[in-house]
Amino acid sequence: MTVLLAIAASLVLALVASACGSDSKSSSSSSSSGGSAKKNAAIKKNPANASKSVTVGSKNFTEQFILGEIYAQALKAAGYKVKKDLNLGSEQIAYKALKGGQIDGYPEYTGTSLTSFFKLKTDKVPRDPAKAYQLAKADYAKQGITALPITQFENTYRIATTAKLLKSDFHNAKKLSELKPAEVSSKRFAGFPECRQRTDCYLGLQQRYHLKPKFVSTQQAYEALDKGQAELGAVFSTDGKLAGGKYKVIEDDKGLFPPYQISFGIKTTKLNSLGPDAKKTIIAVQKNLTLKNMRNLNQRVDVNKEKPADVAKFYLQSFGFVKG
Repeated sequence: MTVLLAIAASLVLALVASACGSDSKSSSSSSSSGGSAKKNAAIKKNPANASKSVTVGSKNFTEQFILGEIYAQALKAAGYKVKKDLNLGSEQIAYKALKGGQIDGYPEYTGTSLTSFFKLKTDKVPRDPAKAYQLAKADYAKQGITALPITQFENTYRIATTAKLLKSDFHNAKKLSELKPAEVSSKRFAGFPECRQRTDCYLGLQQRYHLKPKFVSTQQAYEALDKGQAELGAVFSTDGKLAGGKYKVIEDDKGLFPPYQISFGIKTTKLNSLGPDAKKTIIAVQKNLTLKNMRNLNQRVDVNKEKPADVAKFYLQSFGFVKG
């Protein structure tokens, strides 16, 4: 077996095994020994849906491509005519497409909805995911959009370091509150340029935790960690690179970062016209979208260079939503 095939096989095992809820001491954060993925009830194809069409959209990065494919393939399995528009661009472009009828629905993050569309200041976003969702849901309803229930996982900002540095420089700290300001002041923090002035990034790190590392402006936090240009970095919680053991997240235990769960937003009139199967299907396929599984799905695309459509199909088949 070639190296690439070996990697692919290990990633398949990692995602399937993560559904069992046990961890391994191997390099994959989701690997486990023994058992298999618990199967869900397969999506039933309803002939009554054959005449009903729905256009699923997404924004323009890996996780969105995967999610868009998961929802689209699931709805197709339920019998709907499905069209895809999965490379719309930024959240503003996607939201405009939704309101304008270019698409019928797409997955959006609650924190993004509240701050970008409904102009809630970051510091005012509830740190409780359910409360943030209810606020977004109410605002969407005023626009004739139904925000369906949120996923288990969220893709929010996180502070990461390497496993080696966590042990040697940060005393294996699990929480940001465990870091010592005096020690961190001599460290460097890699973040995207806007992070420096954001209260949910570098500025907030100082305000909430009194941590003041030197700021290193970069779009490549992992590269900065690898090259010794920084000891800490701003990353996203579902990054595929976090699926292995090389990097470690130091948890935000004081609510620095707002919640960013996914809610599939769909035009209310369209949802009603599709009948009950659409809502049921979308909610059902989110059941296994845990943090571990989302990281593994992203890893398959970003690291192993698989196609989002294939990865989405793998997810749906692995957990029994569709048959292989």
